[in-house]
Amino acid sequence: MAKARRLAVLLLSVLLVGVSGAALFAQARQRSLFVSVLDQQGAPVATVSPADLTVREDRVQREILRVAPSDEPMQIALLVDNSQAAESLIRDLRQALPAFISAVLADPDVRGKHQISIVTMAERPTINTAYSSDESHLLEGAGRIFSMSNSGAYMLDAITEASEGIAKRGPARPVIVVVTTEGPELSYRQYEQVLRTLKGSGAQLHVISVGSPVNQSNDRNIVISQGPRDSGGSYDNILTGMTLAGRLKQLAAELTGQFRVTYARPQTLIPPETVTVSAAKPGLTVRGTPAVEPLAKRP
Repeated sequence: MAKARRLAVLLLSVLLVGVSGAALFAQARQRSLFVSVLDQQGAPVATVSPADLTVREDRVQREILRVAPSDEPMQIALLVDNSQAAESLIRDLRQALPAFISAVLADPDVRGKHQISIVTMAERPTINTAYSSDESHLLEGAGRIFSMSNSGAYMLDAITEASEGIAKRGPARPVIVVVTTEGPELSYRQYEQVLRTLKGSGAQLHVISVGSPVNQSNDRNIVISQGPRDSGGSYDNILTGMTLAGRLKQLAAELTGQFRVTYARPQTLIPPETVTVSAAKPGLTVRGTPAVEPLAKRP
């Protein structure tokens, strides 16, 4: 009799564990990534299916539920080098920045409107134009950019301050775009603080550096190497400002052509340390950024 009772208790325990596991599985959360999918020429791919991508959390593959064009509005912090080293670049900047601004704001598929701010980086990060969807206002701000004599750039400080502002506002789809030169970097922040703050903001970081690479500070080199890679952004070095407008137009096309990739995550108490997305077939370049939880939903 006692043996039968113990067997019944054991079977009940197994049943409860099975039910609990099924309930846990049923409560799997849906998470999303904003993903760029580019062809071999660097142009956005128009159509993407779940079979084209692979999502992993801490190296564990997750099921992709759906892929759709992203229609959430972006908030883009556009950080521009106007230091002494950028003096010969100012004319190119005044042509390239309006091309980028107009291309982003012309996005027909967004719900609401994208917003862009312009921040200059000479001597200290300075707001040229606050976040706005007004194209004429932003173009006017781009036209006010001049180089400052005897000044260096504060790129790392600008990235940190932009990230802090983004973290406070909590936009759904934040982006930081940096246009800089290979001139002196005079920031006070070290790379650990910059990368930590960038990660906390959830923003993609895209850096375009103009000019021949020179021996820069170790902190700057680490940030422009690791920051774009870890945030799902990009880093490019172009040798002349004459190609800047084309590169910024290409970046605008990438940003406005992103997809929202939704996948299933099992309900767990410990969130993953890393989330990665990659191409499941050759010929594609894929980079992605986890969607930011709205402030109202954060713990």
